[in-house]
Amino acid sequence: MKEKLTKEEKRALKAKRKAAGEGLINDFKKFITRGNVLDLAVGVIIGGAFNAIVTSFVNILMSVCTWGVPGGIKGLVTVLPAANDAQKGMDLANGLGQKFEASKLQELATNLAYATYGQDKVEANLNLIESAKTTILGKYNLHGTTYVYKLSASIDWGTFINAIISFFIVAITLFVVVKVAGYFGKKRAALLEKIKAAANKEEETAQVE
Repeated sequence: MKEKLTKEEKRALKAKRKAAGEGLINDFKKFITRGNVLDLAVGVIIGGAFNAIVTSFVNILMSVCTWGVPGGIKGLVTVLPAANDAQKGMDLANGLGQKFEASKLQELATNLAYATYGQDKVEANLNLIESAKTTILGKYNLHGTTYVYKLSASIDWGTFINAIISFFIVAITLFVVVKVAGYFGKKRAALLEKIKAAANKEEETAQVE
């Protein structure tokens, strides 16, 4: 059996726990108010905002550069040949292979509805076409003006090029910022040295007099 603590021991234990809690809180306050932590927080916020600017700029740039490509930069996708039946498409018999143009979506949805429910039933209830369209959209991703089957292996060149350009823009910007900061850091250090040297000279002159 545990021995019962006296009132004094209970008070001492309570005070010890309180001190430990206050110490932890104080340590946390010191941590979050340290200069490097605040600098990091500011850097993360500014970095997020800068990333949005870079992304927008690259999207505009790539949209201009890929003006003649159907679907723009998002249309730069290469669909690899099917390695198995699962990658061949949703329904080859009804034209739903690995990919198809967005302009053919309504036609393909109609064909799928006819094949699934029968033409008479579909013509009596056109909502079945919309249901077929929803089924198709659940199995394909839109890249520019082309729908690509989700199970197919594809190379998204647009996203890859976008990431490379964004990386170089950020890298160049950081390089310039570091260079400028280093330049002004050296200027500041040199100025402080001059001030210190002038102060020492005045002190020596005052001692001589």
